[in-house]
Amino acid sequence: MTSTINLLRLLADPTRLRLLLLLEEGELSVAELQEILGMGQSRISSHLAQLKHGGIVDDRRSGKNVYYGAAKLPQRDGARALVSEMARALARELPESMRDRTALKLILRKRQDKAREYFDELAGKFGRSYVPGRSWKALAHTLITLLPPLRVADLGAGEGTLSQLLAKQARKVIAIDNSPKMVEFGSQLARKHGVKNLEYRLGDIEDPPIAKGSIDLAILSQALHHAIKPERAIAAAHRMLKKSGRIVVLDLLSHRFEKARELYADHWLGFSEIQLHEVLEKSGFRDIGVSVVAREKQSPNFQTVFATGVK
Repeated sequence: MTSTINLLRLLADPTRLRLLLLLEEGELSVAELQEILGMGQSRISSHLAQLKHGGIVDDRRSGKNVYYGAAKLPQRDGARALVSEMARALARELPESMRDRTALKLILRKRQDKAREYFDELAGKFGRSYVPGRSWKALAHTLITLLPPLRVADLGAGEGTLSQLLAKQARKVIAIDNSPKMVEFGSQLARKHGVKNLEYRLGDIEDPPIAKGSIDLAILSQALHHAIKPERAIAAAHRMLKKSGRIVVLDLLSHRFEKARELYADHWLGFSEIQLHEVLEKSGFRDIGVSVVAREKQSPNFQTVFATGVK
């Protein structure tokens, strides 16, 4: 075990402190630590080497992977308690610690979901080869008919294609958009087709004109990246939901296609899985799930992230 002075020197570096706090929760690979911290491999490996040399981190090889974890220090000399106490005391001054904990949850969930890669591959194959009658549109129609008769809010509905599909089965659908032309177009279409349980309302997704506690399902489909303050839109969805109501967010995963701001009026260049998990958690949602569900092969290779939570 390193001396107390050297221990303090090791933990004085914010990156090494973040690493130790994560490894106190369990073993992680360098690749997993990269994803959590958003740092390069060489930087993380360098700090891990220093922590290992100081005797407070161990490594273990498993096949091709190397896993790092907090060292099993002797309890009798109080070394374990000293390391943990110092790390957690310093963590209170570390603004990144809460984000790291959220990112850790996502990493562990991915690790546990062994079927994820298989289903990602399966979804990628859907529609790759021609099969008569098989399409995403047909699948969407099928799944929507299985929904119970809910009160649904389609936030940032645009022309309302999704709203019109949902109205076939829902008790009531309220479609919100901040464009008067979109609202008028959607309303005319609903009247034309005799869809009486679909109502279009002019409003902003950050403050939608929907009563508190009146909705079973709130949907933000490719709408959140248009919000000036996405956290307000999520909080507004939480307010309108009944107890045990659910939110569904479909949006773009973080990307660097700057032209999207001009071409599609996007205010945000997508969101990371961690960002979505954090904003849902802060708004009071539970049973949160976030995952990437689609990947485009054409440039700029947009990816779609799906997030859900329960009030």
